[in-house]
Amino acid sequence: MWLLYAFLAAGFAALVAIFGKIGLKGIDSTLATTVRGIIMALFLVCVAFAMRKFDGFSLQSFTGREWIFIILAGIAGALSWLFYFSALRAGPAGAVSAIDRLSIVFVVILAAIFLGEAFTWKIGIGALLMASGAILIAF
Repeated sequence: MWLLYAFLAAGFAALVAIFGKIGLKGIDSTLATTVRGIIMALFLVCVAFAMRKFDGFSLQSFTGREWIFIILAGIAGALSWLFYFSALRAGPAGAVSAIDRLSIVFVVILAAIFLGEAFTWKIGIGALLMASGAILIAF
C-alpha cells in the first residue's frame, strides 16, 4: 500500500509544481506559500475530522519528544516550500522540480546517518543516478 501512496504523492507533487507555476505569475512567492499553507491546514483539519482522527485527542496525546520533532518537521516543510515557490516563480518548473527531487538523495544519506537505514552499493548507485538525472534535467 505504501507504494500506491508514494506514487499518489509524486503525482500530486507534480500538480503542485504546475498549479504553483501558473498561480505565481503576479504575486509574491512568500505570500502564495503562506496562503497555500493556510489552505492546506484547513483542508487537513477537515479530512482529519471527517476520518475521526481527533476522537480522544488531547495535547498530551504526543510526548514532548514527538512534539519537538513534529514542530521541527513543520518548520523544515515550511522552509522547503518557501524556497520551492521562490525558485518556481523564477525558474522553469521542470528544472526546479528536478533539483527539488534531490531531496531523495539527501534523505537516503541522512537516513543512513541518523536512522541507521541501510546504505548499500545499490542505493549509492541509485542515488548517484538520481542526482545525475536531476542535474541533466535542470541544466
